[in-house]
Amino acid sequence: MLIEIAAHDSEMERVFANLMGLDPTGSRTAKAIRRTFDMLLDGQHTGRFRWEQLLKTEKTHCGTLVEINLQREFGFSDGAVLDYSIEGIEVDCKYSQDLGDWMIPPEAVRHVLLGLWANDKKGLWSAGLVRAVPDLLTSPKGNRDLKRRLSKEGKRTVRWLFRDFPLPENVLLRLPPEDVAAIFDCGLPGHKCTRHGSKRVDELFRRAQGRLISRTAVATVAQQEDYMKRVRGNGGARSSLRPEGIVIFGQYDSHRVLARQLAVPVPGAGESISVRLAQRGPHHGARPYISLDGKEWVVADSDDPIEAAPTLPETKKSALEDE
Repeated sequence: MLIEIAAHDSEMERVFANLMGLDPTGSRTAKAIRRTFDMLLDGQHTGRFRWEQLLKTEKTHCGTLVEINLQREFGFSDGAVLDYSIEGIEVDCKYSQDLGDWMIPPEAVRHVLLGLWANDKKGLWSAGLVRAVPDLLTSPKGNRDLKRRLSKEGKRTVRWLFRDFPLPENVLLRLPPEDVAAIFDCGLPGHKCTRHGSKRVDELFRRAQGRLISRTAVATVAQQEDYMKRVRGNGGARSSLRPEGIVIFGQYDSHRVLARQLAVPVPGAGESISVRLAQRGPHHGARPYISLDGKEWVVADSDDPIEAAPTLPETKKSALEDE
């Protein structure tokens, strides 16, 4: 019965339709949540990449940053009482690390809530709408701010926009611990190693082959202001790793074409991907290949000999650089 009532909430349906029209795939919301986590972690200046590394006060601030970043992404108007005005309807934005466990202040009772949840370790996020009807809320007793939560019945009335959708990847959370340790310790046993950011970036692209690597991950590893310089040629990782057969494709149009031809993930705005190449031989069969330096190249197998990688084509500004 409660679910049926929620389904006939015309204001909530208008907000639902507006949000789905703005973000039919959820990619924009996911990007705003990713941006929030990255802002809090501030990896470029701290080297942090896990939620557990945040201070308690920083974790508390997460909900406010989610609200701000969503408003920046979608251009929501300020509400007269609550966070947003969507379709002329007051909407309060709430975030929690526990799904559906949103803290609802007295002024939001009887209004529409946009509730969000995300877990960077799991790589998932959710967003839904719910009407904060008093009968669907817990008692305010015991909370000095008189805030309440959804009851078990209230959680069943949430109208999900997106449920357990993938969050843009934090690659450092996906690598084996020994690889992460090697990256931040600057290399393999036996390497002559300094603690320079360029060496850490080299190790990131050496260890995370075949995975999309964001600018944020590079900044976290480099911990320098000019971190993207550590990826480029002329002394960056592209130059350092070329003798090992490793190429780094970026967001440039020519690189994206090559990645697509090799059937590896194609870099988007601000992303790169490294792969080791080998000259194509009969044992590679019908594997996808590219042509560079007058030779044919495939993604190398572990038993393919190491040989210097070909030179990547000249890079011109990509439309993605404006995103």
